[in-house]
Amino acid sequence: MTQCAASIESMEQLAVAWRNIVLDRDPGADVRDLPGIAVRWADCRFAFWNCVTLTDVGAGAALLAQRLGQAADIMRAKQRPGFLWLFEDLLDDEARTGLGGAAEEAGLAYAFPGTGMAGDLLPLPEPSHSDLTFARVTTEEQLQVYADLNSRAYGLPLADGRDGLAGSRLWRERTYAYLGMRDGVPVSCAATVEAEGRLFVALVATAPEWQRRGYGEAVTRKALYEGARDTGLTRATLHATAAGAPVYPRIGFRPNSPIRFYGLAS
Repeated sequence: MTQCAASIESMEQLAVAWRNIVLDRDPGADVRDLPGIAVRWADCRFAFWNCVTLTDVGAGAALLAQRLGQAADIMRAKQRPGFLWLFEDLLDDEARTGLGGAAEEAGLAYAFPGTGMAGDLLPLPEPSHSDLTFARVTTEEQLQVYADLNSRAYGLPLADGRDGLAGSRLWRERTYAYLGMRDGVPVSCAATVEAEGRLFVALVATAPEWQRRGYGEAVTRKALYEGARDTGLTRATLHATAAGAPVYPRIGFRPNSPIRFYGLAS
């Protein structure tokens, strides 16, 4: 797969997976595919469910400036903050060079980096970790634990994560979401969900006091193993934060497009 094709896949996986996630959170959510822009906005407290991404391939500097302005206008019209996800490798060289200035001109502020990743890596061996057992998320109580682990790992108020996941049938019934349990205490979590012939990895987190022990990798392997066993899928995709990016190549993922996350400038 060429680099551009891999980057397109990464962007499209976001659009596909987030459509289902956002509509699960709110059937009336803003889910639109506009020229060059995909809107996936639940307008909830969990900012990751409030998403806009640019979808043009090979966009030049002028088109990039136009799309950034449009995306910022969409974000300003919302009640809750969220992020523009920008896949750098979908831009041409000139647009990539001028991205920082164009984003600032549109009223957007750089928030943090990410990396798109994918791989034909399934099936995996059945995972194990000497410290952990695994529990699939099937109850509302487990879903709240899952939300709280993500909020703690990413420095968010607990209420934000709970607002994103509370009451979700998708996460309890159609997502392969798992908790990693150490002596009966949940310390890590990960999920996979089917997205157009692939398993999409989402919301991997480890409690801050239990990080750097391999718990996130182990529970991610569990979510991939169970998802692949149930669906028969062999390809998986994800979008990694800077903290998670070193972990996933050990499982078999390969980086494709760098991602820049932007919020509205204050």
